[in-house]
Amino acid sequence: MKPARTLAGALAAGTVVLDGGLSNQLSAQGCDLSDDLWSASLLVDGAEQIEAAHAAYVRAGAQVLITSSYQATYEGFARRGMSRDRAGTLLARSVYLARRAAESGEGEVWVAASVGPYGAMLADGSEYRGRYGLSVRELERFHRPRIEILASAGPDVLALETVPDIDEAVALLGAAGGSGVPVWLSYSIAGERTRAGQPLADAFAPAADNDQVIAVGINCCEPGDADHAVEVAAAVTGKPVVVYPNSGEQWDAAARGWYGHPTFDPLRVRAWQAAGARLVGGCCRVGPADIAALRALTGAAADENPWS
Repeated sequence: MKPARTLAGALAAGTVVLDGGLSNQLSAQGCDLSDDLWSASLLVDGAEQIEAAHAAYVRAGAQVLITSSYQATYEGFARRGMSRDRAGTLLARSVYLARRAAESGEGEVWVAASVGPYGAMLADGSEYRGRYGLSVRELERFHRPRIEILASAGPDVLALETVPDIDEAVALLGAAGGSGVPVWLSYSIAGERTRAGQPLADAFAPAADNDQVIAVGINCCEPGDADHAVEVAAAVTGKPVVVYPNSGEQWDAAARGWYGHPTFDPLRVRAWQAAGARLVGGCCRVGPADIAALRALTGAAADENPWS
């Protein structure tokens, strides 16, 4: 059963805590994610692992679960010989699994259907560069079918996330426009620009007057880069800000491994809240312990926000 309040209503009341990285929790459970489909590969033959990972975040206090559909696309499943109907079933399954885990908790837990960028389908790291050589219309045509199937599965919100450039953001907003489901728009950034090198003020502008967008912000970035970005997102759009950075470790694409030391500090949430953040969590390598700390710092319930 869905929560009684909408996510937008909860954000108006206070801070809401997202989950952390799904892939690192699946790895902690012993899952092999070396496949090009990444965590979406488990939609085929490891659904119980996905539900267990979601449930771990519910136990940690997460109030929003992001589905395992980030890298799930019709095109990616087709490369595995799956029919379009089968691919649609798997995309919808990602929402059902998150909903079942959400219902295992005692409080309100919302489900966000992840819509990753075009580059995630390519599985070559291009989602961290953007500028694929496709027009906005072509990108919108790519995104629309899976947005439609995800929306039909009944999530509370669509997470248009890890977006590398403005063109793709415009395409995603266009593709989601007829879905009837609210969205949040979240860029992946480097420093004070999008991954494609555009100023953040320009990047957030397309969401400012879009009533379907309930939050706008950043994810899958350095924790330190998030501080300024939260301020810009709030100033440009006047909307609640969503922020969920990585652990601060670095990904080596050639070695397919992480290196460096984590810099994610849950105490940053206080500055993020003061700047306008209302939807806070973590992305890659941020786990249940970090989310539990965020939940403790933001209060026991979404309508209890000591920092606002």
